[in-house]
Parts: sequence; structure tokens; C-alpha cells
Amino acid sequence: MNKVGINSHNDWDPLQEIIVGTVKGATVPPLHITVKACSYPDYWPFFSKNAGKPFPEELVNKAEKELNDFVHILEQEGIVVKRPTPFDFTQTYKTPHIETSGLYAAMPRDVLTVIGNEVIEAPMAWPSRYFEFLAYQNLKQEYLDMGCQWTQAPKGSMSKELYCADYPIASLEDRHKLAGENKFVTTEHEICFDAADVVRMGKDIFIQRSQVTNEKAIAWLTQHLKETHRVQEIRFKDPNPMHIDATFVPLRPGLILINPDRPCLQAQQFKDAGWDLVKAAAPCLPSDWPLYLSSKWLCMNILLLDTKRVVVERQEELNIKLFKSLGFEVIPVDFRHVYSFGGSFHCVTCDIRRDSRLEDFKLIKE
Repeated sequence: MNKVGINSHNDWDPLQEIIVGTVKGATVPPLHITVKACSYPDYWPFFSKNAGKPFPEELVNKAEKELNDFVHILEQEGIVVKRPTPFDFTQTYKTPHIETSGLYAAMPRDVLTVIGNEVIEAPMAWPSRYFEFLAYQNLKQEYLDMGCQWTQAPKGSMSKELYCADYPIASLEDRHKLAGENKFVTTEHEICFDAADVVRMGKDIFIQRSQVTNEKAIAWLTQHLKETHRVQEIRFKDPNPMHIDATFVPLRPGLILINPDRPCLQAQQFKDAGWDLVKAAAPCLPSDWPLYLSSKWLCMNILLLDTKRVVVERQEELNIKLFKSLGFEVIPVDFRHVYSFGGSFHCVTCDIRRDSRLEDFKLIKE
């Protein structure tokens, strides 16, 4: 562990300190084209009607209780837990290019990623998330006072040129076709990315081009980390890519959980390196459960405490059975109301410190 207490190279080494999000102040985002491209049309009327208003109070209270219970479980395991500062995201803000309300401080993994002893703060792609980093300002200052290395990636203007105004958001077939051509709702006008499109596997860093992450961001991360890491774009057969942690989840050295509906187009690369790819079990979530910003595949969005212990949603019985068959001790936690906000255990966390060292698994050729 480095002297400043920031140290994480992967998602499976023994967890020591973590940030867990909060849904306090969560606000329904305006129905910007990026929100349309990353959500199901069935929910667009909800966004249109409630934009700028708090999410339903009953849902917020239930989800926050689940988050608090999750925090208590982590603390019982001896893990230090930090929380972001709750904000009233109903406040409207304006820049020369955008005017919008906010979203929430529920998903630290979307905003922050830790590469070794450095925290990288993502610029984001949704206008409603432009100032989301402010919820982490107190924590940022705390880590900076300790001597932490904290980098803010170049933050763009989110002008209209960043977005493809005629992107065919309503057609799944068109999305499949365009994704296959590497075309998305975000353009290459300026850098944009969410940190949740990054997966860390020691010296090898993978990042996907998605609805919220563009090629300029991949190039920036490659350049930024060139002295210490190898960075490679990773792709999936996915008509609506946004965040990688319900698609491709490394569990321990040599083992990766994959989404059977979103096959990895570079799967052979990992197999050639001696890694096994195991398909996640089908989700158990009822079809009528509200998922405003996500899919049922949040069942894959787990948190590893180490190579033997994994936190899984209590009612995802099929995946609990799968993890046990893989030799894991499962820690079941109720989390379905958090699901409704677009994430689960991995999304709502950012691991700040693990008992971790930089390893080279040689998954990317020099």
C-alpha cells in the first residue's frame, strides 16, 4: 500500500476502503438525447413528465435504506466506507452551452476510477451529470490533503456538436447496426467518457467505446497511462453500450464473468491468455420492476471483497448458485430498489484501497 492510502489495481484484491454512493437528492434527468439513447422508450414519458423533480420519495427512502444496510455490512467486514456529499440536484445550472438540472451522487463508479495510486475523475457525457463531481469535492480534498494523486480528465463544453442529433434512438435494429459500425449518440467533437466504461486488470486497462465514451477519451487515457499501463479498446455485440460492469466482470486472475446477451468480440484474446470466460446466469428480476436507467443484467453488477467473497443481490438466486459453484462465499444483500436508479453494488461504489500490487497478466500485447 502506498503511503497516501490510494491503492487499487483490479476489482478482486482484498478490499480495505471504498466510497459508497447515496440517492439523497436524486433528481429525474431531463430527456436529453443521451438519456434517450441509454434508456428504454417505455420510460421516456416518465422523464418528460418529471424532469427536474425528485425521484419518488418512497423509492428514494427504500433505496437509501438498502445502501445504508450495505454500508453496515461492509463496515462489519472491516472495510472503511466513505460517502459523497448529498446535493439537491433539482437545482438548475447553466453554462454557455447547456441548461439543465442534475441527477444524483448514487454511482461513484461512473465518475471515478482508481488506477494504482491515482484517482481519475471522468468528464461525463450527460449534461445532467456535468457537475456531479461536486458531490465528491470534500472527499477529493481529504485525499489531496493526504498527498493523493487526483486527476481530472479534460472536461468538455457539452455543446450540441458533441451529440448526433439524428441518432435513431427508437430503433433497436438501427442501434445494432450503428454500434457495429462504431457509431453512437456521442460524436468526436471533444473528449467525453464515464469512468464505468473502464475495467482494470493489473497493467492492462480495457475501455469500451459507448454511448457515453468516445475515441478521443480512449486516446487520452492511453496517452495518460502510457508509462505504466497498456490501454486497449474492448468491444461487445451490444446495441446500447453504456458502462461495462454488467457486461464484462473479471472475478479473479484467470476468470471473467460475461454477459451471454452481449458477447465480447475479443473473447479469444482472453482465452489465448489462459483465462476462462463463464456466462452469467439469467436475471431473476420480475419484468414489471421499474428500471429507469438500466437493464435486468444488473444481476452481474457485483462487488468482490477479495477472490473468495462476493456481494450479490439477495434475490438473484441463479447467480448466487453460479458463484457458489465457482468457489465463492456469497454475501447476499437486498438491493432491488437501488436497481431502479441504474446500478448495483459495483456501480454504487469506487474502491479506493485494496491490498493490491501491480501485476502483469499480459492480456494486451506491447
